[in-house]
Amino acid sequence: MTHNYLGLDAGGTSTRAVVVSSDGRCTGVGKAGSGNPTSAGVDAATTAIRSAVTQALKTAEIDRVSGAALAVAGTGNPDYRAAIVSAISDLVEDEPVFEFDVLAAYFSGTAAPDGYVLLSGTGAAAVRVEDGRLAAISDGLGWLLGDVGSGFWLGREVVRAGLAPLDGRGAETSLTGLVLDRLGTPHDAGLQGGRTNTLVAATGALYAMPPLRLADFAALVFTAAEAGDEVAAGILDRAAAGLAETLAAVRTPEVDGPLVAAGSVLARQPGFAARVAPGAVIATDGLAGAAVLTLRHAGVPVDDAVYHRITSSLAQLTRV
Repeated sequence: MTHNYLGLDAGGTSTRAVVVSSDGRCTGVGKAGSGNPTSAGVDAATTAIRSAVTQALKTAEIDRVSGAALAVAGTGNPDYRAAIVSAISDLVEDEPVFEFDVLAAYFSGTAAPDGYVLLSGTGAAAVRVEDGRLAAISDGLGWLLGDVGSGFWLGREVVRAGLAPLDGRGAETSLTGLVLDRLGTPHDAGLQGGRTNTLVAATGALYAMPPLRLADFAALVFTAAEAGDEVAAGILDRAAAGLAETLAAVRTPEVDGPLVAAGSVLARQPGFAARVAPGAVIATDGLAGAAVLTLRHAGVPVDDAVYHRITSSLAQLTRV
């Protein structure tokens, strides 16, 4: 008998759900906003997860699934886990299993049970996977304490470097104009309390944003670096060194499996990914890994044939 299962990949940017049958065919997908309680708040994140799951079941034309694996960032709080379980209890027969979001990223690039993943999206981390389980992790400490080389880290460095020349603390850089354009802040040399109106307006706009929104500025560093900006190139040098250090921290001679590069920064910047993770498989869709995880927890062996069915059927669904 064929059963249906649910895989969920919820992060700081979006929440995505997939219905996958026990033979590896994806039949429904759903998408909603941030499912990370740290960045979105518990109520909004729980609502997003419920919405994504409901959409996926509707697309698959079913009312319930047998089980679910939820790869959700920020679920260390048991109250939040309980809220998620409650929110989808009528849609999942067995109690959902919570998994690490970095494992979903890993299995989005390979079905191999042993290997590594280097992740750089809104956050950044490196993980060693052994027998399909998280065996070691480096960084992933969040925007305040770590995530070196992440989208947030890059965006913060872009904004710092872009604003520094406005009060005489940094080298001239094209990042200044790019940041001001992104903010919609006009150049105004008038003064307020010794600062230019431009700097006052820019800092006011930035502090009005949730901190994680600084990740929105990350792409500017690649634009500037490609145009020959030395300040931007220096930021990328530091990011590459930080990510390499993070990856080296989990490497071990005993595990010689594949390396997966994942997350929005690495997926959208293949040249940068090749620099920090040479030879890596670039995973562009964490939803495939969520499908793998839910089948593994259901006791379904995910060999190359099943993995191919997952990725190919999911690609057809997401192209629609």
